[in-house]
Amino acid sequence: MSIRSRVKASLYKDSVALMRIAEDIQTAARDTRVTLLMGTPANKEILTQAKLLGAALAGAGPADLMIVVEGPTDAEVERALKAIDMKLSAAGSSAGEQGSVSTVPIRSIAMALGQGTARIAQISVPGPHAAAEAIKAIKAGLHAFIFSDNVPIEQEVAIKQLARRKGLLVMGPDCGTAIIAGVPMGFANVVRRGAIGLVAASGTGLQEVSTQIHHLGEGVSHAIGTGGRDLNEAVGGLTTLAAIELLGADPATKVLVVISKPPSAKVTRTVLDKLHSIGKPAVVLFIGAKLESKGHVHVVSTLYDGAAKAVELLQGRGAAPAENEARSALQIARLLHAEQRFIRALYSGGTYCSEAQAIWRAANIAAYSNAALDKTRILTDPRKSIEHTALDLGDDAFTVGKPHPMIDPTSRIERIAQESRDPATALIVLDVVLGHGSHPDPAAALAPAISQAQAVAREASRTMPILAFVCGTEDDPQVRSKQESTLRRAGAVVLSDSSAVARLAGAIITART
Repeated sequence: MSIRSRVKASLYKDSVALMRIAEDIQTAARDTRVTLLMGTPANKEILTQAKLLGAALAGAGPADLMIVVEGPTDAEVERALKAIDMKLSAAGSSAGEQGSVSTVPIRSIAMALGQGTARIAQISVPGPHAAAEAIKAIKAGLHAFIFSDNVPIEQEVAIKQLARRKGLLVMGPDCGTAIIAGVPMGFANVVRRGAIGLVAASGTGLQEVSTQIHHLGEGVSHAIGTGGRDLNEAVGGLTTLAAIELLGADPATKVLVVISKPPSAKVTRTVLDKLHSIGKPAVVLFIGAKLESKGHVHVVSTLYDGAAKAVELLQGRGAAPAENEARSALQIARLLHAEQRFIRALYSGGTYCSEAQAIWRAANIAAYSNAALDKTRILTDPRKSIEHTALDLGDDAFTVGKPHPMIDPTSRIERIAQESRDPATALIVLDVVLGHGSHPDPAAALAPAISQAQAVAREASRTMPILAFVCGTEDDPQVRSKQESTLRRAGAVVLSDSSAVARLAGAIITART
């Protein structure tokens, strides 16, 4: 095995761009592993843990790009490095095609303001510099969408307090998804405009609820991401509260939905009080929390129920019923061998992982996880499943040197094969997330692994149920129905939403015991 490292000084690329380049190189040469990370302390720690931080990378700073390539031969590594250089040059080129007029790249917020009438600044710079750029944007009267991560929490509090005083919104840091006035930002799906406003500390949670609202025939006014730490005690829900106020004052928004993992008790009370004061019908999903509905604020426990309740409140009539999985569960359970006892859920979205644990906990099924709701069931080694296991494959443990699984399915393909060989695996659960930024055809990439897993099980005289759902719409670039058809042809059982899949998995385990 040959390993080469190098640093590209003062060459910043956001994580999605780096993921795309790494995926392209690894797709062309499957035996080659590419790591592209900015030289932040957090990223250096990740490389240290992976034993990839060589001397060549030690001096890299937050604005420097660290490159590590591992391959079977020196020649293949060199080819990969040249391909990376070409892709980085192409991504950074601002010149037009031959004969066309070149444009000057915009390199500052001030330059951008001189080009038009922007209302939002999308910020994707090294974490240590993100707060400074956000402050420039806020002082210029712009809302901020901060894709950057590794922003110190005290800086997050400072920029959000400044924005609050100026009546502006800060989405992030580490905000992956938003839809503002129909314009998608980050990872987002193509959904119709409508009268339901979303506020979410979860990217995939926002995607799932917005797409389910679309499937139920309604639409989204705005979908505001807050960043995952916004409801922490230290931040106090500053963006969440500001977003609720903005949507409350928006005449086009008739119903509000708030989505998050459980905040602290103090922040929970503050958010609920704000929703009560706004007066509009509201839906609250704090995954795994035990709360009660009161007045016009309605508490739900799953992502599908969040969408369905919002549609019900908007339309003033009963919501569409959730899928009934009982018959399918019994049929599948009867096919399992006695040794097949455990769920193995391989999620690319962390919110789906949390929701599944909450659904199974209600059915007295305790799961281990690298993103455990029950802190006594944290996986010490996420590469090895223990009993019932729900994995967030977007966690750092799985993305060192690899793109996020929503972009590159390699880590999931490897784990499907691993779980299918385990005689204790009763079933495998998968999510397939569509939209801007995601893999162009994720179901086709996963299909061979699904078919192979079932072939492995048949050779051992077992069956291997694989349950899946697609988060997306017909208007997404990948087309939801085409993705579902591909999964079904590969042998997966495809349900309508994340909640239905988690319930079916739990019902199968309950039916066989």
